[in-house]
Amino acid sequence: MRRLRMGMIGGGPGAFIGPVHRYAAEMDREIELVAGVFSSDAGRSLAAADAYRTDPARAYPTLEAMFAAERARPDGIDFVTIVSPNHHHLPAARAALAAGLPVMTDKPLTATLAQAHELAGLVRAAGLPFGVTYTYSGYPLVREARARIAAGALGAIRKIVVEYPQGWLAGEAVGKQAEWRVDPARAGLGGCIGDIGVHAFHLAEFISGLKVTHLLADLGAVVPGRALDDDCTVLLRFAGADGSARAACCWRARSKWASATACASASMARRVG
Repeated sequence: MRRLRMGMIGGGPGAFIGPVHRYAAEMDREIELVAGVFSSDAGRSLAAADAYRTDPARAYPTLEAMFAAERARPDGIDFVTIVSPNHHHLPAARAALAAGLPVMTDKPLTATLAQAHELAGLVRAAGLPFGVTYTYSGYPLVREARARIAAGALGAIRKIVVEYPQGWLAGEAVGKQAEWRVDPARAGLGGCIGDIGVHAFHLAEFISGLKVTHLLADLGAVVPGRALDDDCTVLLRFAGADGSARAACCWRARSKWASATACASASMARRVG
């Protein structure tokens, strides 16, 4: 059986998540990156193709050019992965679905809730596979914790606490990766909450198997002059349990970690990574 052929949207020179998607996709040798619109700048898109060791003729300047050229090839792309900043997720996904291509996109789904509702409607109408990457759900320890809770090893879940602190944005946002994350025009309405808070939220539901029914969020910015949140605390109410989520990009930490704690009637489990 041949590998699935992936086209990438974003992931140009200096990008962080583009190479991560490429590594993860190709890890089991079932997918290969063959084409992309790696940058809105044609020259940078070519430079990215060289770094990814893909055919420079398949480094396209626009989405329209990629979809048209790949449709005409016998070995055209099978799906796209979107790794561009948040504000581009909806237009890129809309264009790919219109071209008849399944989509895998980086989180968050879109820059705003209204855009998310629009995209959900587009996916339903297209009837094509669509996924959002939450990398931690693939970790063996996370899968094991989820399986044990589902099997009742901890008893009934009563309390869930999840946190994801980072320190790399504790000061001035300098550099490509930092600058767009604190810019509402590119990041959307959420800063830290949309960047890493969504991982904490996903871990809480994924590991526990419970769905959040209510929430109360305090989204603040502690770095002077910052337009988006960098320190977030959220009270959560699940169907059958209470909990909280904490996400921060402003801690003076040397590294980052994510942890989820589930307190149950028979035991307690904690996952840290």
